[in-house]
Order: sequence, then structure tokens, then C-alpha cells
Amino acid sequence: MAKKYNIAVIPGDGIGPEITKSAIDVLEAATSKRDIEIFTKELKAGGAAIDSYGIPLPQETIASAKDSDAVLLGAVGGPKWDNVEPDLRPEKALLGLRSGLGLYANIRPVTVYNELKDASPLKNPGNIDFVIVRELTGGIYFGKTGFYQSGDHLSDGSVKGKIAYDTESYSEGEINRILKIAFELAMKRRKKLTLVDKANVLLTSRMWRRLASQMSFDYPEVEFDCLYVDNAAMQLISRPATFDVIVTNNIFGDILSDEAGQIAGSIGMLPSASLGAPGTPGLFEPIHGSAPDLAGQNKANPMACILSAAMMMRMAFGEEEIAQDIENAVKKTLEKGLRTSDITFVGEGKNTTLVGTNEITGAVIANL
Repeated sequence: MAKKYNIAVIPGDGIGPEITKSAIDVLEAATSKRDIEIFTKELKAGGAAIDSYGIPLPQETIASAKDSDAVLLGAVGGPKWDNVEPDLRPEKALLGLRSGLGLYANIRPVTVYNELKDASPLKNPGNIDFVIVRELTGGIYFGKTGFYQSGDHLSDGSVKGKIAYDTESYSEGEINRILKIAFELAMKRRKKLTLVDKANVLLTSRMWRRLASQMSFDYPEVEFDCLYVDNAAMQLISRPATFDVIVTNNIFGDILSDEAGQIAGSIGMLPSASLGAPGTPGLFEPIHGSAPDLAGQNKANPMACILSAAMMMRMAFGEEEIAQDIENAVKKTLEKGLRTSDITFVGEGKNTTLVGTNEITGAVIANL
């Protein structure tokens, strides 16, 4: 009897519809010769939902996503919606999806393919292959915020005036569940885990460090260390090949994963997975934005979304062979010299060919 997987597809905005189509085309090709059926349902979120419903995340989208086996997301946002009310911005759809689906762990693998090493800004990037595990539903992005007026004076005599505040807070439970995912992932890889925090300044970071140190005794095979976030940002540039698994809070993970994307030469190559409790649907998406300047021009790089689909097959469905088939097909496509504009670079050899979204998708399918 054929296995059946129900996937909620949220194309979103900008290049989102193009790259999600590429990913689904690859998925269907990868599963066509196996006893697997893929069923997809397209949902709206972000700017597309604002245009249709006046809100970035309709209840129907959340309900359908919860009823699916996994969710594939393209990208949301764009300058078209820059002037809407803050609570109605397209990006609110991402926060709503994460909280609505209970997704608290963001997994972002960073791999520099040999064929793209010269696209990296680093002179000798080495064999870079690490994963950033980012806490996703706590911290400053979800803490208390507000304004208040103050008549107090600064040291130079100026009146403080209006004060804005954003609150960073974490519970032990929130920290422990993300740490467990990170340690378990390290056990499956090279058995090295780095906690990134700001424990010299922040009380929340000191809690992260204390709990991580305690949990490390449960994983004696894992080499565990800690770095302050400012130092970690430098070390990712100076010695990226030495990292294996990095675990950190919401805001630090947000920033460091974008830095890591640049190390890889293009964020157009980096997938991600957002996971919650076992048995709940995960959300799989490229880490890049909606790139509205490329939308509808057959120029977008679909690789990150295709690789996100591979992560879906592995993490949501346990289909390791299909995930590897897709990842190997991406590698073969790069080996044959096909490039979208974001992964071309000055001085690249004559054995490469600039192609569009459709062409590179077709090549991945041909290389399955």
C-alpha cells in the first residue's frame, strides 16, 4: 500500500510561488518511482493573504497547516506592504505560523559545496558543514514590549522623553527542550556542540549556560563549549570549518544564521526546518527573503527551497533515501556547471552556464 503525505504549500510573496513550484516538481519526481504519493494544498499567508483577506495569516491557513503532515513555505514580504500597520505586516505571518504550530526549534544547516567555494567571501573556507539550532518562540521577539514617557534627565542634561522597551525572557522548560534537540543532533554528527550566549551581561544567557552545562553530563561523548555571541560572530568568519552544531537563543540565531548564509556564498543555497513536538507538522523553508526584484523573471535560485523539501522528507517523513537522492541531484547539477545569478562570481571558469529557475529545476530532476 502506497504511503501518502499531505503537504500544505504556502508560496507567499515575490519569488515564493516560483521556488515552491520547483520544490514540489522535484519532490514529485523523486517519489514517482517509489510507493509514495504526495498530496499538496496551496494556502495563503503574508502579503498574498493581505491582498486577499486583509490580514497576513488567515485562520484557514493555520487550520489547514495543522491538518497537514508538513508545511512547505516559500517567502513572505516585500515593499508593496511596507506601509501597512505593524500588526498587519506580512512578516507577522511567520511569527503566527511558528506560534500556531508550536514550532520552537529552527534547524539551519550550512554547507559550502566544493563547486561554490569561490563564491564565498572567505579566501579559504575549508570544509564547512555545521548546523545552527535556534530557539524560535521565546526571547525578545515574543517578550513584553511598550513605550512610556519619562521626565528624567540624561548625564548631559537632556530629557529622556519617550522610552521604548523590548523584553528578553526565557523559562527553563523553553531552554531545556531546545538544548536536548541540539545535543541529540550533535550525537548524530561529529559530536561537538557550541552554545552561543552573552552570559557576561545577560541573566537569561547565564541560565542558558547553566542548563546546557548540566545537560552536557547526559551526553559525555559530546564535546561541549560556550562562546559569547560577539566572539562567535568573529569565529564563524575566522574558523567556520571547526563548528559542528551551534545552539542559541532566538535573536542571536536570527543574526548568526544570516552571517552563515553569506559564508556559504549565497543564502539561495540554505534550507531550514522549524520543528515542534513530535507528531505535529514541521515547517520547511529557505532562509532567504522574497526577492521581489526577481519575481516572475525566471531568475530566482530554487535550490534552498528544493533542499528544504529534502529536509522535509528526512525529518518529517523519515524518507532518508529520497532526501539523499534530492541532495545528490543538487550536487550533480552544480558539478555540471549550472548556475543561477546569485551563485556566479567574478573569475569563475568557462565551464559554467548561467541558467534560470526553470532550467536549473529541470536539471535537478534529470539528475535524480
